[in-house]
Amino acid sequence: MIKIKISEKDAGQRLDKYLRKYLAKSTSGFLYKMLRKKNITLNGKKAAGNEMLQKEDEITLFLSDETILKFGGIVPEGGIYGEEGANSMQRNPKDRQKLEMRSEQYQKAYETFGELGIIFENEHILVVNKPSGILAQKASQKDLSLNEWFIGYLMAKGEVNQTTLHTFKPSVCNRLDRNTSGLVLCGKTLAGSQKISSLLKDRTLRKFYCMFVKGIITEGAQIEGYLTKDRQANRVTLCKNGEDEDASYIKTIYKPLKNYRNMTMLEAELVTGKTHQIRIHLASIGHPVLGDYKYGYLEFNDRYKKKYGITTQLLHASRLEFPQLEGEWADLSQLVLTAPSPEIFQIIDESSEM
Repeated sequence: MIKIKISEKDAGQRLDKYLRKYLAKSTSGFLYKMLRKKNITLNGKKAAGNEMLQKEDEITLFLSDETILKFGGIVPEGGIYGEEGANSMQRNPKDRQKLEMRSEQYQKAYETFGELGIIFENEHILVVNKPSGILAQKASQKDLSLNEWFIGYLMAKGEVNQTTLHTFKPSVCNRLDRNTSGLVLCGKTLAGSQKISSLLKDRTLRKFYCMFVKGIITEGAQIEGYLTKDRQANRVTLCKNGEDEDASYIKTIYKPLKNYRNMTMLEAELVTGKTHQIRIHLASIGHPVLGDYKYGYLEFNDRYKKKYGITTQLLHASRLEFPQLEGEWADLSQLVLTAPSPEIFQIIDESSEM
């Protein structure tokens, strides 16, 4: 028998979903059978599986150590599982080896990327200023990304460990392209991840980007349309309407910040959040983002590549504006977060002709 005390990170999910993570190699049929027979209880009582877990809830598994280990669970010494059991867990040797390899990857990412600029952090979320050149999430098993750095950072602070990562893995909540810099939202707890996802889904969390674009723009405007994505080529295409079942509606609002001789510093609000949305939208009106070789003008980009060494799009996620929030989220209410632009932005601004 072991007892599991629910932490802040795991609160807010259904009991059956938690059990499917904890005993990942078991079947749903087995778990519901154990619930019916009271071999798995919640706070000392029979449970159906659809209960929403709260912090400090206690799950008891009246199962043998062999059964728990067989289904991928953890058996700490003393029979109590919680944050205090992190250094005394028992696992299947193969599972333990995989877990150790992941932990090494988190540590390596944290050491490789170093102390990134943290713009905001509380018990539920973290917002970091991602440099250009770092993946937000890995594209292959060997990649090191901001996601691994984030977990490595929390491990270094002692906020997560191999035990807690077994049932909830903190993660990046919004993606930026590898070569786009700026604000990335990360969920430290399940509640934090769910809240960010909700704000992004209902579009109440406003996201602003800064960039240089070809040509002169003197007035703000908005662009709407639809796009389709070629995943193999990692390229998007605008289409006239949404009749194509694969087409996604997109909307971008922009305004000029400063005009130069042959380009404009622009701020764009990403109302929807689709792949390459800002880049394809601005290219479609003849004002592609500086350095964007995928959708932009070769001659324009090459001129600045020769002068400044720019080889990728200069796009920076510069500001986040949270909506009115209450209760446990009051510290995020109407919060405005900004990330300083990369040095290259200042260099171009100061050296470009007006």
